[in-house]
Amino acid sequence: MSEPVVVAEVVRNGFVECRHRGSLVALAADGSPAWSVGDVSSPVLPRSSNKPLQALGMVRLGLDLPPELLALACASHSGEPFHIEGVRRILAVGGLEESALQNVPDYPLDDAAREAAIRAGEQRRPVLMNCSGKHAAMLLTCVVNGWDTATYLDPEHPLQRGIAETFAEVTGEPVAVTAVDGCGAPLLSASLTGLARGFRALAVATEGPEQRIADAIRSHPEYVSGTTRDERRLLTAVPGAIGKAGAEACYAVALPDGRAYALKIDDGGARARPVVMAEALRRDGVPTEAGVDAAALTDTGHVPVLGAGEPVGEVRSAF
Repeated sequence: MSEPVVVAEVVRNGFVECRHRGSLVALAADGSPAWSVGDVSSPVLPRSSNKPLQALGMVRLGLDLPPELLALACASHSGEPFHIEGVRRILAVGGLEESALQNVPDYPLDDAAREAAIRAGEQRRPVLMNCSGKHAAMLLTCVVNGWDTATYLDPEHPLQRGIAETFAEVTGEPVAVTAVDGCGAPLLSASLTGLARGFRALAVATEGPEQRIADAIRSHPEYVSGTTRDERRLLTAVPGAIGKAGAEACYAVALPDGRAYALKIDDGGARARPVVMAEALRRDGVPTEAGVDAAALTDTGHVPVLGAGEPVGEVRSAF
């Protein structure tokens, strides 16, 4: 088994201050392995990178939402006003109150939204937490099927069993580990190769639930993350791309021609995540392809290192 390798360096005033190790896999358009670095076959916990695949399971179980709300079901949203309003819309479809949400209470993920909430005297609430779109969609899926909503986070609940079956199918491998995610939902493991395979299944779909998920992400990337996030900028820069980042520096991206990528920064260093993905896409020539906003794509991988509030270096790829 390969070990994680150095994939990024933090450079301050020309001096390499520290390094991030990680692993990355790239699949060719036909789904075969194209290239990789590090360990891409052992199970990892992809965290919120799993959400589009979890949403796929829900759609297969009968979840029916308009595209922007389906994108929100795939989201680690920023907690901007339109995100919160969207979560409430999902709940309302099922006649549910915010009290049905069992994700942990929190403030919005976005700095400006969080500061606005605190200034307004808001308390931490489940609806404000970045996973509330997924949880609202899980609850609605239960309502559609007549399943108990009080136990929807139990791994043995029919909702979670159905999601796990879909997840194993599209990743092409059995779930080796079922953990508890930060929001409280079941967290399914996959190898980076399996995760990339799952995203590829969405990206190349021309019909059915897979296409619905992919089209929702493509048409409403701001619902999947937020208006200021690097994920939205990447999806906007590359026509037809779908992608989702996760905690502990996981990231999966797939292109409409079938190429797909998945990465994990070994120490969970989020600053290296967009840098490594942008470099992976650059190596495969994506910035030069028709319709791609090369400058915007390159910018997603630009993470400055500050000194006295001014840029004095950068986080750069090193693989």
